[in-house]
Amino acid sequence: MKVETTQKKIRKLLQEKNAVLIVHYYERPEIQQIADILGDSLALSIAAARTQADVIVFAGVHFMAETAALVSPEKTVLLPRLEAGCPLADMITPEQLAQARKEHPEAAVVAYVNSTAATKALSDICCTSANAVKIVNSLTEYREVLMVPDGNLARYTAGLTDKKIIPWTGYCPVHHFLMPADVERAKALHPGAPFAAHPECRPEVLAMADFVGSTAGIIRFAATSPEREIILGTEEGVIAKLKQESPDKTFIPASDTLICKTMKMTTLEDILASLLEMKNVIRVPEEIRIPAKRAVDRMLAAS
Repeated sequence: MKVETTQKKIRKLLQEKNAVLIVHYYERPEIQQIADILGDSLALSIAAARTQADVIVFAGVHFMAETAALVSPEKTVLLPRLEAGCPLADMITPEQLAQARKEHPEAAVVAYVNSTAATKALSDICCTSANAVKIVNSLTEYREVLMVPDGNLARYTAGLTDKKIIPWTGYCPVHHFLMPADVERAKALHPGAPFAAHPECRPEVLAMADFVGSTAGIIRFAATSPEREIILGTEEGVIAKLKQESPDKTFIPASDTLICKTMKMTTLEDILASLLEMKNVIRVPEEIRIPAKRAVDRMLAAS
């Protein structure tokens, strides 16, 4: 089936079922093209909370669909590809977090939205890569903050706050394994091109960056930069949006390994099948949903 034909069938079904297609920037370009809402973690968190649709189709990974389900329990949330998980989110368990809370009783727990609902449920508040510093600084009654599960985001935040940040040991494999040598190589091949990096990258890579920010932040930086070439320290899926926003510029991934395999699992055919059969419904048990939603709501209120 041709791409355009499948896209049209999906759009028709979305209309018939009063459904909304929410798509992350790291998804395949042909899926991004037909999104009702395209964004990064913060935008999609807000969109999931506000949409008036009866059905949310989430082209992303499991924790994102969980977040949509916990903030909109009255809606049907579909994850077209159930195997699309997040290695970072899996790097902490509820049992590990419960133990960490005992070890740091004076610390607030800030959970990156790239975490399971069970992790969010044991946290005080959530954050995204775009608002992590703001969220941490909003916790005026705490001097210590345990940030889970991304250690690199925690270390980045630590450099921009007076609070004591306790980082977890997790990481996003896509960003964490971008090495300084990769960036040096890209800079040598493209002299003068600024390097924009995601805060999930390791500290020594962020130290080489001309700009550090969320996916949406990188898109804004690229649009306003006077340079014609920009080196990217984030997942290559964002290039589709960057080219749409700035067709006259060239975007160079700092490494050819900046690909999230689980984000790329979802296909147009998966979305079509999920909508046709209303399958792969994501549900969050109430005992997890209620405290997890509280952590997300606190983030949205502070954003």
